[in-house]
Amino acid sequence: MTAGDLPLLGVKVVDFGQYIAGPAVGMMLADLGATVVHVDPPSGPLWDSPANATLNRNKLIVKVDLKTQEGLAEAQALISEADIAIENFRPGVLGRLGIDFAALRKVQPKLITVSIPGFAANDELRREWRAFESVIAAASGVFTDMGMNRVLMGATPFFTPLPISSAYGCLFAAAAAVLALQARERSGVGDQIEVPLASALMEGLAWNSFAIEDLPARYKMDRRRREIARRREAGLPMDLSYDALHKLLDPFYRNYKCQDGRGFYVVAAGNKFHTKRILQLLGLYDELVTEGLVEGSAWLPSDEWPSDTLLGAPLPGEWPEKIADRMQAVFLTRPAKEWERMFEEARLAGAAQRSLQEWIEEDHTRKAGLAIVVDDPVYGQMIQPGPVAWLEESGSAMLTPNPRKWVTFEEALAALSATSSSRPQALSAASLNGWLDGVRVLDMSNVLAGPQSASYLARFGAEIIKLDPVTPSFSPWIVISAMISSRGKSSTLVDITTPGGRKVFERLVKSVDVVIWNATERQVQNMALDPDSLRKINPQAIFCRIDCFGGVRQGSLSDRVGYDDLVQTTSGIMLRFGGSMETPEEHAHVGTIDLLGGVGAILAIGVALYQRGRVGRAGRPRTSLSAVAGLLQIPFWYDYKGRGPFDEPAGPEARGYDALTRLYKSACGSTVMLSATERDMSRFAEVEGLELLADVPKNEWTPFLTEAFGKASAEEWLSRLHAADIGAAICDTLAALRSANTRLADGTPGTEQGSYSFATVVDHPSGYAVTQVDQYAIRPVLGKVYDLSASEKFGASTRNVLRSFQYTEAAITELIAVGAVSEGWSREFLPR
Repeated sequence: MTAGDLPLLGVKVVDFGQYIAGPAVGMMLADLGATVVHVDPPSGPLWDSPANATLNRNKLIVKVDLKTQEGLAEAQALISEADIAIENFRPGVLGRLGIDFAALRKVQPKLITVSIPGFAANDELRREWRAFESVIAAASGVFTDMGMNRVLMGATPFFTPLPISSAYGCLFAAAAAVLALQARERSGVGDQIEVPLASALMEGLAWNSFAIEDLPARYKMDRRRREIARRREAGLPMDLSYDALHKLLDPFYRNYKCQDGRGFYVVAAGNKFHTKRILQLLGLYDELVTEGLVEGSAWLPSDEWPSDTLLGAPLPGEWPEKIADRMQAVFLTRPAKEWERMFEEARLAGAAQRSLQEWIEEDHTRKAGLAIVVDDPVYGQMIQPGPVAWLEESGSAMLTPNPRKWVTFEEALAALSATSSSRPQALSAASLNGWLDGVRVLDMSNVLAGPQSASYLARFGAEIIKLDPVTPSFSPWIVISAMISSRGKSSTLVDITTPGGRKVFERLVKSVDVVIWNATERQVQNMALDPDSLRKINPQAIFCRIDCFGGVRQGSLSDRVGYDDLVQTTSGIMLRFGGSMETPEEHAHVGTIDLLGGVGAILAIGVALYQRGRVGRAGRPRTSLSAVAGLLQIPFWYDYKGRGPFDEPAGPEARGYDALTRLYKSACGSTVMLSATERDMSRFAEVEGLELLADVPKNEWTPFLTEAFGKASAEEWLSRLHAADIGAAICDTLAALRSANTRLADGTPGTEQGSYSFATVVDHPSGYAVTQVDQYAIRPVLGKVYDLSASEKFGASTRNVLRSFQYTEAAITELIAVGAVSEGWSREFLPR
């Protein structure tokens, strides 16, 4: 496989991006075969980091001074050759320099422009803020609400170095670019797109920020949530120790110390089969049954449970800790890597704790292509994260990227001119309303990443049929995630392991353009969805697979089942957040990797749709949670000879990177995130109370600033700092953002509402009023973004879907009678 086989060959991109988000979009497009020219100012990149070697691989780098007429003419000449132009400055900054995307598109209507500001252009309050990564995180509730553990420990606000907003923003932006590109193949017209980082982040936090009015207690099964509520109602302090907090965790969703001192993380809570099998593997099942643990269906209505000590249900009293103590004793009998092998053989979800450095050096990471080697001109042989999204047929060509290369303007222009254009030859009179109007998708995935990816496609006009089994595999308090991820879908329940259900399934596959499933390759083979089998059913179907540990090539962990938390475990995120092997800690609760994987899937699907439209070849798009985790850690995910220690901020005591990028408590008690660099020292001279900072020795900046911030309110500091154009934000909460930015659902997607937008559906099919973040991160000027219907009851569309395949009412009734299809789950499942 060569680079000539890559799906974006012929696509030409000019990348004006700086820091992470903009350059990362260009990197992903370049990895997929596009010709990308990256534009830097004469002084070089604004962010001096080894990560730039990763962000600019496969790119030609040219220095252009946009503040001169000559430089402006050069930039415009580069854009005149481009299909896509990318920038991530504050709204209007590039336009004031003379590069106005709206004006350029009048001359080049086929051009696709992508702007990735920190805050939305229609956010009058924040659009002019210097929106560094930490500023967006603080303003969006990340440092306050992204970890229930930290809330209970009283360690909020806290700092995390993960660039979550840039990770979500660049993936949304890259996906938008290729979706607009594939739509252009039909319409001949490009688009002008904005993806605010704050809005992309809020969509990533959809599960963290939604609210259901009067939700029954049976759906609030996380004991941490209940303890937070109890302490708040009683006015008790949040002061739990790490060990006390650990006792609140579900025994099937926590870390256990092993014989070698390494932690082992288990994920099985809420799964119908895995909890029992874990106890059997550990040799504990029989003795716990003898002591009163009852095997039965926790998926029955709770008033029909045969016992309150029902396996799979939230257990009462001392039972959780009794089970956890027994499990801990068994885990101490073997080293973590041995448990990892045993869990893999048993097809159970568990993983040994690793640091990022260990993950980079892991045999699987190298073999699978999650880590690649690039011969960088500055750092020499450099290990970098592998591709984020790929097509199975051509992915191997992405594992040997070209290193970044500095060229002259003339060389850059010649490279773009020499690239065979991918652009349509003529404009079409009829342009689609939505980029994906007419595309039909079968979503057979579960939990979060897969279902969320299909919901993302729905907003652009795709028709989504959600296929679930007739009997659920996950508990009601897990499946409640469908309240978010099933918006805009038709719910159908089919047992595809039965003869009648298999026929329905094959008819569905034959009728769609895209199939999405989160599964291992072994599961795909067992379900006869491998390339040869799928071609026999529908040769034009695009099959997108999402898994946990997969890469372009097969590795030792590729067939392991897993979830967000296990990628945090293996890739070093959990150790960094907790601070040590003794105190590993889940980074947030959802919102870190799972939904990011869903956005990675729409990038992969968009590329496959573009390829099919260009050359008629249906590909098999791929991504994995481990692949997007590489993007999430890009500021420090690299290694080379002479690299310094892996010493990014870690643990609950982390307050920032340094004195100028740090959390400070103000006089009013609120916390301010200061985000500046030494280049801003002259600006501090304009800030009342900080005029003398430049005269203070560098090693005394932190105590000086700590004392200074304690002398004025957070709002006052925000006013002073912004007046001097210094990055800062007050640490907000998700609840406050939701309260201040919620409207009644009005049939619009929220793209006109600013950086933060929520809508309340009062008459939700669940029977409860539901408030959710809008579908608003991607904001095209021409392509329509549809407001999605609320998630419907499971199985509500089963009959209609079967009728569309000419099943008679009698035939449908017979399929229901034999259990091949169903029209609903237990009334315990929302929406019901």
